[in-house]
Amino acid sequence: MSDEQDLLFASVDALLEQAAAPDALPAPAERKRLREAAGLSQEQIAKALDVRRETVTGWEAGRTEPRPPKRAAYVRLLDGLAARFPGPEPTTGSAPGIGPSAISRPEAPALATPVVPATGPAPLRRPSTPGRRPGPDKAAPADTRFAHGPLTVIDGDGRAYGIGGLVLDCPLTDLAALAEWALTEAQLGAPRLHRSGKDADPLLVLTGPAAARLGLPAELEDRRGLRLPDDHPVVRQLTRAKWKLTRRGFGPWARIYQPARDGRRHCVQLAVLPWNALDTRTWGSAGHLPPPELAQILNDYATRVITPRGSSAVCGLELMTALRPPTRPVKDPATGSWSSGPNPGALTHPVDPAPPEAPDEHPVVTALYPRGHQRTPDEVLDEEAFDWIRDPELLTDDECHKPFAVGIDVNMAFAAAANRLTVGLGAPVHASRPRFDKSMPGSWLVDLSHVTLDPRLPNPFTPHGSRPDGPAWYATPTLAYAAELGYDIHPTEAWLRPEHGPYLDGWYTRLRDAYLATMERLGVTSGMSETDFLAAMEHHKTADPAQATVLSAIKATVKGGIGKLRERPQGIGYRPGERWPALERPTWRPDIRAAVIAAARVNMHRKMLKLAATGLFPIAVLSDCAVYLADGPTPLDLLPRTPEGKPLPGGFRLGVSPGMVKHEGTQPLIWAVQMLDAGHNPARHIKGTDAAVDGE
Repeated sequence: MSDEQDLLFASVDALLEQAAAPDALPAPAERKRLREAAGLSQEQIAKALDVRRETVTGWEAGRTEPRPPKRAAYVRLLDGLAARFPGPEPTTGSAPGIGPSAISRPEAPALATPVVPATGPAPLRRPSTPGRRPGPDKAAPADTRFAHGPLTVIDGDGRAYGIGGLVLDCPLTDLAALAEWALTEAQLGAPRLHRSGKDADPLLVLTGPAAARLGLPAELEDRRGLRLPDDHPVVRQLTRAKWKLTRRGFGPWARIYQPARDGRRHCVQLAVLPWNALDTRTWGSAGHLPPPELAQILNDYATRVITPRGSSAVCGLELMTALRPPTRPVKDPATGSWSSGPNPGALTHPVDPAPPEAPDEHPVVTALYPRGHQRTPDEVLDEEAFDWIRDPELLTDDECHKPFAVGIDVNMAFAAAANRLTVGLGAPVHASRPRFDKSMPGSWLVDLSHVTLDPRLPNPFTPHGSRPDGPAWYATPTLAYAAELGYDIHPTEAWLRPEHGPYLDGWYTRLRDAYLATMERLGVTSGMSETDFLAAMEHHKTADPAQATVLSAIKATVKGGIGKLRERPQGIGYRPGERWPALERPTWRPDIRAAVIAAARVNMHRKMLKLAATGLFPIAVLSDCAVYLADGPTPLDLLPRTPEGKPLPGGFRLGVSPGMVKHEGTQPLIWAVQMLDAGHNPARHIKGTDAAVDGE
């Protein structure tokens, strides 16, 4: 959609914020309960809304009512608090406007049944899979515009399966009619994650039979572009009905839209299952599940993370944008008109990277070096995860008497690294011989080849764990760790980003909460003892296969989102030096990817260094997995304790939270030694028993 369209949307959104319905406020007593439940004072509320404390007192006592524009802001605050601190459910009576003909309840009393408005076609109710534990994400969304959840899975008989066992009738006469239904009667979608963002469009997941009834082919003939031709009957039918496609065209994930109506976006997202919309690397075999089961999996992901809009990598980036939109409505005090302005703390526009941060194909690189030039460490930033093995000659006699190789893996390592990480927001600025500042995001040219560390540990400054050969480019987290270790840092050159902030904090929090909620559904909680945690992790993926699929998708969203910050060009027609579409989005930021990976790598090394002080050294490290030799087969036989029996401060700790570790796998000592002798990384194969020295 055009910039003018986005500007109109921003103005309308801002107008809607001021146009709160007269009955939108809860009762005065509830206003007070919500504030107290959140631990907020009347002074805090007054300061946020730019009113006096006495004014808030009057609102909570019912003596006065807020007026626009304060009213809309107060309503937004109370709605947010109500979502976090719901009051007790009424035990008798029924909601106004709800009659027996409007809903029917499944014979599954353990599951909450969403409230369904009396208007529109009466939905059918069917029980969810027996034995599922109820959770807050199965309740009806608080926003009545999206009463039936963010998405639905449609079968070939015109049944649309939604959240919590909901089943609706939908039209399958043509795609235009189905899209119109999704935006009206279906009541699908999800509220925005940021007040300046956009509500999530309804997602219609088309099974094979549904796609066939709508005239879509069983598979795409264009295997390279993965899109329907523009002259396909379905595309022509959409065009006649005045629906438009985005530049991606009609592929496995398609978005169709019309001009905004009544101040609301008019967009529908489609996922075509027979075209492999759900990547098996992320979703396993979920795309072949019965529609009700798939609907619950996708709705769980959507309510905990974001409504899927493409691959897990796409969802990772979309979540970043949804939580920190690039623009916000800004009112001109002189004219009173609204316009779209940059949102502080967000990535507001595309920026080119510094030459060392860019991949080889980028125009800033091809303009500096001849074609085929192999850049050296002093020409390119190489912040990647560890892939290191120890020289088997450095194994000690004591280590060779330990019968087991035990792998431990850091939970959500890249997400944990993103937490509280300051990253650049704007374009890089070049500096010659700057003084190193650990609070300044950027890329620095520094010589760390003089730093000597114990060879039984990987060198923290290179992905391969070997000592640097000379000057090289490093992201700020790597050099901050070098300074933490006591080494002098003397950069000769740097590309710095004076405009910076904790851009990924909200992204981390959302994904952390989604991960912990899913693990809880799998029987793994943060309050467990270490023994109970290890026992629960042994079978957590088989405890509930559906939730295990959600967990896989959440993990893939983290790694995919970080990776897509440096998306490379695609297609055989690309030529180095040409710009590619990903460069035109604000979230194409290889420097942020480098900072997150650098932070994850030094976090890993910092904990390994703590264990080294007790005499424990890894034999292999791969990304977020480290392998140690131990007297027993579990991490409890490996991880050191304090004299009081507590986990070693600053070291690896067993637990479910991001940044803590779990058991990755155990193999015999002889297996690990053979892997090292052959030059293979034991951490890559520690999970399974089918790995061989002459394997991958």
